[in-house]
Amino acid sequence: MKRIAVFTSGGDAPGMNAAIRSVVRAATYHDLHVYGIHQGYKGMIEGNIERLEKKDVGNILQRGGTILKTARSQEFMTKEGREKAFHSLQAYDIDGVIAIGGNGTYTGANIFQEEFGVHMVGVPGTIDNDIYGTDFSIGFDTAINTAVEAIDKIRDTADSHNRLFFIEVMGRHSGYIGLYAGIGSGAGTIFLPETKTSIEDLIQLLRKEGRRKKLFNLVVVSEGNKNGGAMDIARKVEESVGGEFEVKVTIIGHLQRGGTPTCGDRVLASRLGYNAVEALLAHKSNIAIGLQNNAIVHTPLLEAISKENPLNEDMIKMTEILAL
Repeated sequence: MKRIAVFTSGGDAPGMNAAIRSVVRAATYHDLHVYGIHQGYKGMIEGNIERLEKKDVGNILQRGGTILKTARSQEFMTKEGREKAFHSLQAYDIDGVIAIGGNGTYTGANIFQEEFGVHMVGVPGTIDNDIYGTDFSIGFDTAINTAVEAIDKIRDTADSHNRLFFIEVMGRHSGYIGLYAGIGSGAGTIFLPETKTSIEDLIQLLRKEGRRKKLFNLVVVSEGNKNGGAMDIARKVEESVGGEFEVKVTIIGHLQRGGTPTCGDRVLASRLGYNAVEALLAHKSNIAIGLQNNAIVHTPLLEAISKENPLNEDMIKMTEILAL
């Protein structure tokens, strides 16, 4: 193993730069040449590749986003596109590749390895925390802290005006952000893609708490829950309790993707990036690096993309009890 490459793909996540920095510095320590692939698989196909030195990753640890940029590539989904990408890597004599991203990134890496034998190692980088084989993915901690900070500010207005706020967070297929942000902000109810929270039950609860004169003013909604987005749920609730509550909606949106990564994300990204280089040096391939019970683990890429990372059932039950 003499030359390796690193790239970021899919949605950006705070901490990706810390992972890039870790890969470059760990590889340089072991006298490897490191190449950065710009714009993910798209850049791999186009040969948008450059040598990275230690100085190139200075002062990026604290920056959100990714200095290598990211993009989604329809062309890489074709055999012809992947063949172009392989020839691009051959032109630089690259022996192994570290792919930082989510499920789609892992899927592409797994197929690429099978077809062309390129040594691929995945590093989980997604705010959704939906990757099997790791307790936490890069960007998740920053995203939930951003969401909770926003919800705390909304609570001030909700308390002042006795309003009922529906706050939508990201999570089209995974409710991790909604669950953690809901617990951390003390939300009265949380709508998640994985649960069957009923709008009718929420309306009954609102009326019950209203009679008790308990202040009930925050509902956290994951965008992918089965009842629709925050706007849909708020409209249905307002139609049933119109006049009893002043209903408002806030969609936090892409604020959750950006910003300075937390210390937790910086440390996690550094550990995962470092261990990805160590795995390549040990001639390991087609694996994903993860953290479980604070220990580094290796999961086959095929297993990482075929299994789900389920929510903790005890935490879901806890949210219902703590909201009483």
